[in-house]
Amino acid sequence: MAKRESNVDRVYEALRRMAADFAFKPDQRINESALSEVLGASRTPLREALNRLVAEGFLTFQNNRGFFCRPLTPSYIMDLYEARVAVECEAARLACTRAADEDIAALADYLNRMEPEYESATDPEELLAMDESFHARLAQLSGNSELQRILNNLNGRIRYIRLIDLKRMRDRAGGKAPGDISAHRQIVEGIAARNTDAAVTAMRSHIEKRREEATEAVRIAFSQLYVPDE
Repeated sequence: MAKRESNVDRVYEALRRMAADFAFKPDQRINESALSEVLGASRTPLREALNRLVAEGFLTFQNNRGFFCRPLTPSYIMDLYEARVAVECEAARLACTRAADEDIAALADYLNRMEPEYESATDPEELLAMDESFHARLAQLSGNSELQRILNNLNGRIRYIRLIDLKRMRDRAGGKAPGDISAHRQIVEGIAARNTDAAVTAMRSHIEKRREEATEAVRIAFSQLYVPDE
């Protein structure tokens, strides 16, 4: 039993990475036979792993048709960013009241150490990894493990959208680094001051700005994917 569960977990993690990085195109039917060969997995653990991804929102399932990558529509992008606002604003609010002074100082120190690399990075994937790391560390300050779990799930589902946004920002800057750490600094300053309104407002403004620009970037990126009208 333990070996079977381990195999399902292995397949699940591999598929989750593929789904998060959009190795499957939006609305694409999942070829189970091809995946079985690529992952070296039999049908049963593959099906269990795919069903997990359906439950987490990475994939959809249609009766008599199979598994599909979730379509990437403007309303879906809006849903993801609204969920991110709710989760991260609550994490910031809780951090203001729960986080220890030394943990807030450690986050500020991490931001200072990361700043030169963040603001000089030209690789969107590298920049995104640093951004996700900052937000994950901030979520830890909330002391709420469920918020951290939900944020991790959202990050996986929103990653491809954010990469399109960051690539567009880099291209608009003539290939220069698109990173700007000032929004992160405002959030940390609000938490350090135990100013809930300031921290939450800074977080909300930061995410909503990214949502607007990401939605526009996805609409434009027809060479990468197709976003159907609604």
